[in-house]
Amino acid sequence: MFRRSRYGTLIETQLDLFVRENGDVLADVRERLTAYNRAARDEAEELYGDYLDAVETGTEILADMRDHYARSLEDGDDYIREFNRAVARRLPEYALEIENR
Repeated sequence: MFRRSRYGTLIETQLDLFVRENGDVLADVRERLTAYNRAARDEAEELYGDYLDAVETGTEILADMRDHYARSLEDGDDYIREFNRAVARRLPEYALEIENR
């Protein structure tokens, strides 16, 4: 049986805002991943670290957005789970990090 997401519309709006307001962060992640994928073996490790740093920057913004709203709820656990699932679907590069915050 399918269950409608309690916070789905809100979370989609929040993710829209993230994408709209943080295009530079998203572009940085894409550019750093491209640089890593094109790198010679001796440069790859450092460039992958740069990519992970860029992902962490975006994850921090997303986690702050999520946590700020969750604090306004009596019990924000369901919202946090739904938010993390939505991030995994829409912005998969941030999925692992957002789960760990």
